[in-house]
Amino acid sequence: MPRQARLDAPAALHHVMVRGLERRTIFRDEVDRTDFVARVAALAGAGTCTVYAWALLPNHAHLLLRTGGRPLARSMRSLLTGYAGAFNRRHRRVGHLFQNRYKSIVVEEEPYLLELVRYLHLNPLRAKVIPDLGALDRYPWTGHSALVGTVPRPWQDTTTILGQFGATRRRAIAAYRTFVKEGIPQGRRPELQGGGLIRSLGGWVAVAALRRGREAYQGDERILGSGDFVEACRRHAEAQGEPRTPVVSLDTLLACVCHHVGMTPMALAAGGRTARASRARAGIAYLWVAVLGHPGRPLAALLGVRPQNVYRAAAQGQAAAAEWERLLSTC
Repeated sequence: MPRQARLDAPAALHHVMVRGLERRTIFRDEVDRTDFVARVAALAGAGTCTVYAWALLPNHAHLLLRTGGRPLARSMRSLLTGYAGAFNRRHRRVGHLFQNRYKSIVVEEEPYLLELVRYLHLNPLRAKVIPDLGALDRYPWTGHSALVGTVPRPWQDTTTILGQFGATRRRAIAAYRTFVKEGIPQGRRPELQGGGLIRSLGGWVAVAALRRGREAYQGDERILGSGDFVEACRRHAEAQGEPRTPVVSLDTLLACVCHHVGMTPMALAAGGRTARASRARAGIAYLWVAVLGHPGRPLAALLGVRPQNVYRAAAQGQAAAAEWERLLSTC
């Protein structure tokens, strides 16, 4: 069956899951975990998303976030492409790191926001990575430690979550911790894995075509919410339509970026090591791989680099993401 289109909208709440290829480890050590968290922090700091909860396990990661003005898909491509390239270089490996696409579920805020905060943060306890709630309080690789105040994470939105537990920070932390403790016996909760939207292949455009009447709705892993929430999604879809990624050929992208930096595609393919050539490679690789979602290996010959260096160039291009994405809109 074809892959289902992603659902997204400005200010939408998402539960995002990323898994390693064939369930392999994607976080081998603290350097890996620190790098991934730093990349999430950079996205949050740039205003592309608001992060409420997160958890890193050896072979997968969870994020609970609200999108800003930038589409979720673009932020995730930036995060995962950059991290995978750095991981491969650090561990001297090649090839894909993540299993297929990441999974994202659009979430109805009430009653699921706090339930998912608790569920995500209890992941290391359910997986027996740590022994008890006391260890979770100090564990640096979930957002729980930021909420209880043991590990500062200025980029994580703790105010919104704690504000629902008490008028003062001290009381809110105590009430939040009790709430988390009460969730330990619940174990795995399949009801938090989505199931509120009709099966379709057309994303928001397909949502707009849904019939009124809840008898039309069937389970779908892309959404977690009530029939009313699905109806609200349908109305949004009718008003907004489905956002589209620009369609740009590789030849057009090469010409556009090379013109922007003041060189020719032929000079770039010759393998020059000037600052101008490096900048062009970074821009082309970032746009082609991270923004447009294409594989990087076919770029190697056109950029005059080895295949493994394409992803390194894409990660370097992320530093000037705003410039390159503005340029893409003109290509």
